[in-house]
Formats: sequence, structure tokens, C-alpha cells
Amino acid sequence: MAQPVAGPPARSGFPVVDVHTHVVPKAWPDLAAACGGSGWPWLRVDSERAAMIMIGETEFRPVGAECWDAPTRLADMAADGVDVQVVSPTPVFFGYDRPADQAVKLARIFNDLTLEVTAAGGDRLLPFCQVPLQDPDAACAELDRCLAAGHVGVEIGNHVGDRDLDDAGIVTFLTHCAEVGAPVFVHPWDMAGGPRLDRWMARWLTGMPAETHLSVLAMILGGVFDRVPPTLRICFAHGGGSFPFWLGRADNAWHRRGDLVRGASAAPPSSYVDRFYVDSVVFATPALRLLVDTMGADRVLVGSDYPYPLGERPVGRVVHEADFLTDAQRDQLLSHNALRFLGKVGI
Repeated sequence: MAQPVAGPPARSGFPVVDVHTHVVPKAWPDLAAACGGSGWPWLRVDSERAAMIMIGETEFRPVGAECWDAPTRLADMAADGVDVQVVSPTPVFFGYDRPADQAVKLARIFNDLTLEVTAAGGDRLLPFCQVPLQDPDAACAELDRCLAAGHVGVEIGNHVGDRDLDDAGIVTFLTHCAEVGAPVFVHPWDMAGGPRLDRWMARWLTGMPAETHLSVLAMILGGVFDRVPPTLRICFAHGGGSFPFWLGRADNAWHRRGDLVRGASAAPPSSYVDRFYVDSVVFATPALRLLVDTMGADRVLVGSDYPYPLGERPVGRVVHEADFLTDAQRDQLLSHNALRFLGKVGI
């Protein structure tokens, strides 16, 4: 796991908010007994501060105390100059491939455990829940339960099997999020595999950006932004994937091959960039410049993918180092945009 490193001091008295972090509880019930079915993830605890997420007998991912221990998270936040973390599920626990009744039980277990992890951080650790997205009614019900229990938003995967974010049921859920004021964080998951992608972490290096790109396009060309209330607050992980780099290509195709590309969208893709946010996990100043130029300085929020090794440490490094940003823009990325996304301007 990444080691804490000294971060820059807080700026201008505004809270620095990291909208993209993950949690793994240190223990959970036997999911086969609690939810039904088989083949569930389980945790092999190797020491007080180290464990391995297992799927069957296969090692999926090593995790450390920063995943479940609030004091460890708070110490890392202090080292990096972060005031507030949004704490979201780790996507391997979504359970979208399960029957809905099993996914409901799974979501309840992990949502309640997430509240236990974040409780020690008070207002500095803001829990986002997960929902059984394969069942819109159950997803809306679990979101409502979680908001009442203390969660402040929801993380969803970018697809459910072959159903992308323009699927009617998912649009129903997103509409409900807009109506109840719940911010939505979209994280890629379940990337395609195969011999060409199963080396060099290629599924993470190429598949994740492509998955996010596809789902942004699905929301645009599928007409979702033309149908859901404009009050929907939604943010895509990892800088929006490859979407910002290829937005010009999408616009060109929309105009030149509208017979195939326009779908249900009322306007070119670039017309919708003010309807969603992206995080700043792009790691390099030129990439951040493209992101800000494409999306606008009011649509990019600091995210880190903490505490996983492919995340950014110190958190917000590329934003602090970006000499093209004005002080006002830097404050937008570090603080103001996230507070607007969260609906917590007075945090």
C-alpha cells in the first residue's frame, strides 16, 4: 500500500475534499449464509493491518488498515492536507451479477459496515452507499434507507451486464437520485478480459478509461441528460476516462454521421459537459490541463482513488502543481466544486 507522504498546506481556509476514496471493512458475515448463493468475496486476514480480498481460492487484492481503520485514514489525510474524504464501496462488492434479493442483502451488509468505519471520522469521512442497481425499485429503496441512516450519496458501477447508464431502469434510479438530492459517483468495474488485457494490468490501464468513456456517451447519446432533472449531480471517476480526449471525435461523428451516432440526444456531446463532473485522477499536468479546458474549471473535483496503489499520493498533487491554474481555479478544484457536488456548501 502507498505510504503517507507530506502534502501541501491547506489553501485559503477552504476545506480540501477528496471525492474518490474506497472502503473495505475488516470483517463481514459469511455471505453465502447471509445472502444465499456461492462464490462470494471473503477476507483473509493476514495480520492486524494486512488482509487479502479473496474470491473463492483466488487472491483478488491485498488491502491494509487504511481500508477499514478511521485513524489511519485521518492520519493520511493530515499528511496530504485533505480535510474531507468521500468514502465509497470497492466495486468488487457491487453484486450486480447476483439475483436482486441477494444483492439487496449484500448492499445492506456493506452499507451498514461502511457507516461503522466512517463514524469515527465524524464529518470528515462522508459515506456513500451501494445499491442493487439491477432492480430499480430495490435500488431506490436502499438509497432512501441509507440516506436516512447517515449516508450522503451513492456510488454505482458504470453498467449492469449489458445494460449501460441509458437503460430505462437505471434512468429511473438516477431520476430518483435527482429528486431526493443524492449525489452519484460513477465508478468503472467489470472490465473486459482476455489474453490481450490480462497482462500489465491492462484492464485497469485501458479498460477502465474505455468503460467510463462509453458510459458518458451512453448518458449523452442515449438522451439521459435530456430526460433526467437538471438537478442530478453526477461525477465520473478517473477524469471521465478517455471521454475528454475524444470529445471532438464524438462531436464530429454526431454532425457527420448523425444517422448512426445521434441516438436520442438533442444536441452534440460537447453541449452536455456542464451536466456532470469528473474527478482529477489523471496524474499529469498536461492531462489536467486538457480536462479543465474540456470540462471547465467548475466541473473537475479532486479525487485520489485512495487507498489503492494506482491512486494519487499526495492527494491533489497534480492540482497543486498545475501552474496554468489561477488561485481561484485551484480553490474550485480542491474545494468548491466538491461542496457543490455534495450539496454541502456549508460543510
